[in-house]
Amino acid sequence: MSEELTIDGALTRWSTPDRAGLPLLVLLHGYGADENDLFGLVPYLPEGITVASVAAPLAPPWPMPGRSWYSIDGLEGRSSASVTVAAEAFLRWLDEARQDAPAVALLGFSQGAAVALQALRLAPASIDTVVTLSGYAADGALPHDDRLKELRPHVFWGRGTNDDVIPEARILHTADWLPAHSELSGRVYTGLSHSISEEELGDVHTFLTKWLERTASA
Repeated sequence: MSEELTIDGALTRWSTPDRAGLPLLVLLHGYGADENDLFGLVPYLPEGITVASVAAPLAPPWPMPGRSWYSIDGLEGRSSASVTVAAEAFLRWLDEARQDAPAVALLGFSQGAAVALQALRLAPASIDTVVTLSGYAADGALPHDDRLKELRPHVFWGRGTNDDVIPEARILHTADWLPAHSELSGRVYTGLSHSISEEELGDVHTFLTKWLERTASA
């Protein structure tokens, strides 16, 4: 799969125009959503950071609204290669957008969570921590996976017991892969479907506050 995707930086939503020297948290939305979707989480996030919400590079098949990071249909649907192409596009955006941010965290939902983890795998030196909500780790091996085992970046993985969107095989793979490649904080929320709850957001706030504490002491 050789297609190269491009993210339209003009669509990115920023929490503040004055982001000099602040840690950067990037939001990656799910399938059929857009850059406005996760931006509503900003009030639930720690203060003292810049938040950027990125628009995925593709449009899903009509009549689905919003945008997508990769196709979920056909032979290439949810393939590791398609997730990698999306993550590479995101990393090109990040190289330009991060400016002087002393640390970078990613928060992704569903497709966005898969891309966030893949970006961490492709560029572990560029990303400090990842929050993956209702998402999964893509199959296959990547060149820096062994490096991740050494670095053990902090990852939060939250999902619901009633989430029937992510295939069970992806969940089982992620449950095996993440503990081997990260310092994992995980929680399964009883009754939660393919969505985000306030209880989960409280755990995310705590997780990201600890990230900021580590950043400040580094």
